[in-house]
Amino acid sequence: MAGSDHQALEVSARPVEGSRSTRRLRKQVLVPGVVYGGGDDPLTFAVDALTLRATLAHAGAVLDLKVDGGSVTPVIVKDVQNHPVRGEAIHLDLLRVDMNQPIHAVVVLDLQGGDESPGVSEGGVLSQETRELNIEALPDDIPDSIIHDVSGLEMNETLTLSAVTVPDGVTLLDDPEETVIATITPPTQEPVDDEIETETELVGEDGEPLEGEELEAAQAEAEAQAEGATGDEAESSSDDDS
Repeated sequence: MAGSDHQALEVSARPVEGSRSTRRLRKQVLVPGVVYGGGDDPLTFAVDALTLRATLAHAGAVLDLKVDGGSVTPVIVKDVQNHPVRGEAIHLDLLRVDMNQPIHAVVVLDLQGGDESPGVSEGGVLSQETRELNIEALPDDIPDSIIHDVSGLEMNETLTLSAVTVPDGVTLLDDPEETVIATITPPTQEPVDDEIETETELVGEDGEPLEGEELEAAQAEAEAQAEGATGDEAESSSDDDS
């Protein structure tokens, strides 16, 4: 990817000030930020919120940063802090990069074809266990995402990182055997209700249905045994009742 293909981000330098200044910037629909690294001192800046949103929506891993119309500096986004309710960016951290030196980055793992997999077709549930991967690559070799086809996953199958192929120039930093990417498990079965009510009669040793006091004693003994009581306790309970 040539340098001219990078999205440009034009910002304005601003002095390091407190939270009051930051709130004032946000009222002006400006997002405060800082760029650091590359052997130079950190530089604080402000950028138009709409410009930032449009740039990040179409940018790759590397941005061409221009401060007050000056020279271009290649940077990557290290962090975007978003408002917890409204969702818009409220602070931006950028890192200067050397285009000839590999760096560590985090990229999205995009699983495709899950609905066509045999496991899902049989009613299984596809769960993506890992959504981001840690990689090392030259800044221009960092992909927007890493795509993996899971259309062949079977029921009860577990996919690990070792099955994922990455673009040339990209090195995976996570453990390939221990990092679980996705699983397909059978659907959760509804519990079977064991409490099926049946009408039964208690019978004596002669096989005839019990009645009166004998029936009450047998019922008390059965209830006591169900609660972990002994036969003696059941008889004692029956005697007390009578």
